[in-house]
Amino acid sequence: MKTQWFSRVLIGFVSVLSLGIFCWPILVGDAAGAHAGLAQTIFMVLMPLLVAIVLIEFSTGGIDSRQIALLGVLIALNSVIRMLGAGTSGIETAFFLILIGAYVFGASFGYLLGAGSLLVSALLTGGVGPWLPFQMMAAGLIGVMAGLLPRPASKRLQITLLTLAAVIGSYSYGALMTMWNWPFLAGTGTSLSYIAGGGIATNLGRFINFEIVTGGLLWDTGRAITTCALVLLTAPALLATLKRAARKAGYQRR
Repeated sequence: MKTQWFSRVLIGFVSVLSLGIFCWPILVGDAAGAHAGLAQTIFMVLMPLLVAIVLIEFSTGGIDSRQIALLGVLIALNSVIRMLGAGTSGIETAFFLILIGAYVFGASFGYLLGAGSLLVSALLTGGVGPWLPFQMMAAGLIGVMAGLLPRPASKRLQITLLTLAAVIGSYSYGALMTMWNWPFLAGTGTSLSYIAGGGIATNLGRFINFEIVTGGLLWDTGRAITTCALVLLTAPALLATLKRAARKAGYQRR
């Protein structure tokens, strides 16, 4: 019980920290120049933090060597799957496995699966850039969301919940990835620009307009359609397979 409590506190802290980093434009009072090195700083903090999550889970008995191996296999598999879509025209093939894997194994596992999948796929494709740590955090948050979903007895209802999570996660991922650098992309002096020191409501309204005008919502719609289709196609078989793997590995959903 203590192990589960500690794990939940840890993943809750990581999730809140990630959301705070993404939403800094509407949470802080100005777009200070200190944010110029934000991506590099986050990457240096995020890597040890991911390792720390694994080590703490391992040391408290929340995860063992078999489960770490299973996590590695899913990350490697999802990294290859992502190369089939790579986000072109909103077609994204990586998130269905993050959602299903996190749903079976829980929030902590989901964060590691999401962040690890984006990291390894970026290394395989050469897609390493200042956007990578933000992609990792956003994918990790999608994993946390799926890991916290209830698990009703009906398999049809489980798939319905995963499909709904695919829609919410797809739009949330797009919004978060735009939010962190929106002040720099929108420039200054326009109706879409970030207002330094402006209220949350003011800047949030401008951000939504920016998403509409630039076509971000259309791109996210493509991601949502792709992810929903893949969930509906693969979830019946994947849920059964991963649940068997979880039982054999002695993994308890956390």
